Amino acid sequence: MAENVYKVVELVGTSEESWEKAAAAAVTRAAESLRDLRIAEIKELDMQLEGGQVVTYRAKVSVSFKYEGS
Repeated sequence: MAENVYKVVELVGTSEESWEKAAAAAVTRAAESLRDLRIAEIKELDMQLEGGQVVTYRAKVSVSFKYEGS
């Protein structure tokens, strides 16, 4: 089996509904411009608050994809 190299990028997805949708938004957006996505790892979850209420769920996600650089 040949050796492979993977690159990792960190993204922050947001949602007004849930952390799950925030994480999915990050992966969906990454898939639009990156090929061969392999692993997505949730690194951190937080919320934006206004007036003591949650207004946005945020998920910091690391996404890896096969590196095909020269």
